[in-house]
Amino acid sequence: MLVKLDVPVVGILRGVDPDFFPQLLQAAYRAGLQAVEVTMNTPGAERMLRDNRHLVPAGCYLGMGTVRNRDEARLAISAGAMFLVSPNTDERVIDYSRRHSTPIVAGAYTPTEVYQAWSTGADMVKVFPCPGPEYIKDLLGPMDEIPLVAVGGVKRENLLQFLDAGAVAVGVGNSLFGADVLQNRDAEGVYKHICEYLEGVPVAG
Repeated sequence: MLVKLDVPVVGILRGVDPDFFPQLLQAAYRAGLQAVEVTMNTPGAERMLRDNRHLVPAGCYLGMGTVRNRDEARLAISAGAMFLVSPNTDERVIDYSRRHSTPIVAGAYTPTEVYQAWSTGADMVKVFPCPGPEYIKDLLGPMDEIPLVAVGGVKRENLLQFLDAGAVAVGVGNSLFGADVLQNRDAEGVYKHICEYLEGVPVAG
């Protein structure tokens, strides 16, 4: 895996205002996030990545999420995505990502889908929608070599439970950034909200 996450939380941004994105991105990294993904179905997503890649500090990452097929993978990588996240497993997406040395987190739900994503070459497997920490623990029983990322249903109150269950990371959307401060385009509010959210989260290194 080319992406090394010392902070096991990935921020997911969907439908974010492109004009606010530079301030938002800088606030997120300043607050301690290492990885931020913009979903492919966000208007202007490709331009946001292309125009703001230079704002990514060393050791941090800016990726594209909701990458469902090879064409979207091509667009995301061309825009400068440093990693890709899919809600599904498409072997063509995984193959394209690997040929372009771009880490890919492929989406899966059932044990069969999880193993298929991993055996096809995904760097990590996104369990989505994840029903809870116990499900992660159950999946890892027979498949403990597979790095799982829990997405869906992750809240500040149960984040540590997902990590304790064995997830290598979790993906969190608006609740991480603060829906109100996002709507108000309040970069300092975003910074404070992320700092509070990450309190108690174990950091490697």
